[in-house]
Amino acid sequence: MTPRQRTLALLQGKTPDRIPTDYWATPEFDQRIKRELNCPDTESLYQKLHIDGCRTPLPRQVREHHPDDPEADLWGIRKRTIEYGTGTYNEAAHHPLAHMTSADQIHVFRWPSADDFDYTPITDFLRQDDRSRIIRAASFEPFLVHCAMRGMEQGYEDLILYPDIADAILGHLFDFYYEQNRRIFDAGIIDGEQRIDITYVAEDLGSQTGPLISLDMYRRFLLDNQRKMADLARSHGICVFFHTDGSSDPFIPDLIDVVGIEVLNPIQWRCPGMERERLVKDFGHRITFHGAMDNQYTLPFGTVAEVIAEVKENIAIFKDARWICAPCHNIQPVGPTENVLAMYETIHEFGEL
Repeated sequence: MTPRQRTLALLQGKTPDRIPTDYWATPEFDQRIKRELNCPDTESLYQKLHIDGCRTPLPRQVREHHPDDPEADLWGIRKRTIEYGTGTYNEAAHHPLAHMTSADQIHVFRWPSADDFDYTPITDFLRQDDRSRIIRAASFEPFLVHCAMRGMEQGYEDLILYPDIADAILGHLFDFYYEQNRRIFDAGIIDGEQRIDITYVAEDLGSQTGPLISLDMYRRFLLDNQRKMADLARSHGICVFFHTDGSSDPFIPDLIDVVGIEVLNPIQWRCPGMERERLVKDFGHRITFHGAMDNQYTLPFGTVAEVIAEVKENIAIFKDARWICAPCHNIQPVGPTENVLAMYETIHEFGEL
């Protein structure tokens, strides 16, 4: 099977030739492993490590900055680079909505438009694609943007103290992403056939020890718009891949029954409520699990033997479910390359179905 055929077979409830694999990594680790394995690009890395992976065409951004702030991104957010020893990340340093105290102020803010992007690069990419790998396109993670525009603490306070402001912000974010994603999905239609296979819907609902918000709060502010975005994808024949970090167990029934997700990522099984055996027992007949290779201890700090053991353990736990073997979040540069090689070599050797 090709990587695309293998992954689609699993998503459709069929039996592929082997367990599919995926790859998530920070830019620093990605550059390092490609250099160490003499892989000039992602495709050569995927082939060397037998990674099924996906391809992600993007629209071209035609306006780079917010019209009222040339130092900010399209949302008015200014960022700064933070070094953490082995790499860097960008942190929001200016929150354009932080000072606002009413929904009316939110509404007059100059919000981005789907017109700020050109979608022809997606069509051009798909016309040239050989269709050997899954195509993932479009995304929706509004509360993450909400918190960047208001500040993290204020963003969570909005849900309790200023629900009208939260509704206004999340409403504008939904309108933008719904129209942008609709255009992306339309751009994915080539000769009458939809070439996009999966879309990314996300919100980090869990922390290391429990939910970040209550189930009632999730249902009040986030659930319905996630459902609408998933419905848009399904109307185009596109599968819904949902990402939530941490201990997210209370939300899974709604994600399946209301949003209708088909893939759940990343399965951080060291967090309470995310035990793999119970997830398989309760939901294994309804969704595909993606991830589950621990990225907090095993991959960065474990031994090669521990990595091999965890791969085999996951194969046994997910034997009666659908599972895509992947790290549960981006592989960090602190981790040794040999651990990552051990993960992919072991799943390739023992993952036949």
